[in-house]
Amino acid sequence: MIRVLIADDQPLVRAGLTALVNLESDLEVVGEATNGIQALAMARELRPDVACLDIRMPGQDGITVARALCGPDVEDPIPVLVLTTFDLDDYVFGALEAGVSGFLLKDAEPDVITMAIRQVAAGNGTIDQTLTRRIMREFVQRRSLQPVSGSGSFNVLTGREREILLLLAQGMSNEAIARELVVETSTVKSHLARILPKLGVQSRLQAVVWAYQNRFVDLPDAQ
Repeated sequence: MIRVLIADDQPLVRAGLTALVNLESDLEVVGEATNGIQALAMARELRPDVACLDIRMPGQDGITVARALCGPDVEDPIPVLVLTTFDLDDYVFGALEAGVSGFLLKDAEPDVITMAIRQVAAGNGTIDQTLTRRIMREFVQRRSLQPVSGSGSFNVLTGREREILLLLAQGMSNEAIARELVVETSTVKSHLARILPKLGVQSRLQAVVWAYQNRFVDLPDAQ
């Protein structure tokens, strides 16, 4: 059973997410927080498999909470999935810097949200494909002088690992990468498990950020 903490200051959103998660046989909401301070305290007490955080909350915002739960200096991190909207780009950049495992738009389809929770719990992370091009372009341009992810070099990656990182940066899932390269999904997962420590990052999402920051992937054209 995947244990989930829901943190959102809007009662209807919080109730909807809780109901959605609890409908799944393998997911369980173990706590609901109405503000950032409560979310941080509950996460540390309950140790959920995934903390699903809103970005804008009273007390402490979701970025501050995420940094305390999964930042680079946290010894025993709790994976964080952040929900955002298109008009909160600056908050998304902060979430990336804080080390979150993934982010989604709040209006994502229910099955996308529940699958994202499973992916984050499994250590795979997730990124909303509708945000990838816009967010990564803006993120890299704004933070070009402030690298935030990893200390590795693409020179340490094998040819296959470079292929997988490139496809990952395009927003592909493990399954889609496996189909593209005509390999088993388990093979993709094994490669990713080796790629992350080589780059000095902790999640798929951070690997995507690394790829754009270090110009391993060309900046997407503005749209």
